Amino acid sequence: SREPGETMMEFRECFEHIAGRQTDELVVTSAGYSSRMWREITGDTERVFYVEASMSLSTMFAAGLAHGLPDARVWAFMGDGAFAMNPGALMVERYLDLPNLTHILVSNRVYGSTFEVPLPFSEHTDYVAVAKAFGVERVFDINNMDELTANFDEAFLVPGHSVVVLKDLIMPAEKVTAKSGDGPEMKFSFGRYIERATGKHVFTRPTGAH
Repeated sequence: SREPGETMMEFRECFEHIAGRQTDELVVTSAGYSSRMWREITGDTERVFYVEASMSLSTMFAAGLAHGLPDARVWAFMGDGAFAMNPGALMVERYLDLPNLTHILVSNRVYGSTFEVPLPFSEHTDYVAVAKAFGVERVFDINNMDELTANFDEAFLVPGHSVVVLKDLIMPAEKVTAKSGDGPEMKFSFGRYIERATGKHVFTRPTGAH
């Protein structure tokens, strides 16, 4: 429950702030509003992989990236609708304990990819408590823009596996319709960016490889 006078966050304002602080981090977004809003705000087609067709697996994909690219910082968005389908992803994240992975749980209490169908019993769900119960040590309970600003560096930039819960975001009045683009094109754009930025081989073979 909220304290009297506590201010909720606007979805767009919250994402604009996060996007404005991005430098060279790789971003993985979830099905629904996080993908559409990030694309609309940033227009990014290289540093971000929009996992729109696979609900609940964005952080697992991101964990693979973080594991394979230990020098890269990876931000992974997951809507609470997706999280409800696969909360066990946090067990895998906790086991891996990747210091370069930030899991951003976007709570709007609806299934954003299915016309905002309300999550059942969402008023009883405490995502911060769930993350802590799975053993995650760095959990950030973000209720408003002041808290996001004050905790941003520690939550998003300081090394250490983090779970950031963005609480009950207020949905935009106008529907966000930006599309992530063609799947194969997105895959190659993202993979080739990683090759250029990190020197890792995604689609190309190392010299001398058979």
